[in-house]
Amino acid sequence: MKTVQTRLELGLGLLSIGRSWGVRPTGVPGEEEAQALLRRALELGIRTLDTAPAYGTSEAVLGRFLAGLPGPRRSALTVMTKAGEHWDADGATTFVDHGRDALRRSIDRSLTLLQRIDVLQIHKTTAELVDSPDVVAAIGHARAAGVTRFGASIATVEAGRRAIETGLYSYLQFPFNSADDRMLPLLPLMAQAGLRAIVNRPFAMGSLVGAPAGSAAGSAAGGDAARAAFAFIGRHLADGIVLTGTGKVAHLEANAASFAAALP
Repeated sequence: MKTVQTRLELGLGLLSIGRSWGVRPTGVPGEEEAQALLRRALELGIRTLDTAPAYGTSEAVLGRFLAGLPGPRRSALTVMTKAGEHWDADGATTFVDHGRDALRRSIDRSLTLLQRIDVLQIHKTTAELVDSPDVVAAIGHARAAGVTRFGASIATVEAGRRAIETGLYSYLQFPFNSADDRMLPLLPLMAQAGLRAIVNRPFAMGSLVGAPAGSAAGSAAGGDAARAAFAFIGRHLADGIVLTGTGKVAHLEANAASFAAALP
């Protein structure tokens, strides 16, 4: 049988370094631990880092890490953030606002923290929102500030189809795993249109590896179950980014090893 070479890559989702989440929330790592995680990610060959304003302090922590990198090392990375879901620090919760002013303020704040955005995604978008006047205006605002690539973070096939039709986006981010394959109909459409997939929740919030989302075991996702989960994605997707989310170096190393074993 001829081997088909995939262009799937492992990326790092940075929710866990910014706020607690999941069924059994774990503590947010301190600055030193978070910086060690980011350094180790680069050592492991990870070049895509995914954050968001809704991830609490994640953008700020990442921004401090990026500021310490030499220019060529920063240029080798793809730093992705989002706009549309926001963080309320006082209430320690998130809220959604896709209004023009809210999106612009979010983009400006992200640029201040990160200095540069390689991919801006519209967070928690819907079929009605992907090309709404406010979203289009916000994309124009970001483009004027130097952002050149855009994506949509979606939860339905309808939203994905509409996002593809608009021609505004180069990426779609969505959950995809053996327990949730609702987005399968989008994959050929994306390939035809030249959009790249960003897969989140590859372990179905921990359920595929026998651990609740946000737990240490769920983040580690070691062994046969993790390899099987990554292999499932590889059977359906030839090109894209698969996000692993963790705040622990050991868990990141385990996930990277499982990914490499599943998709050599």
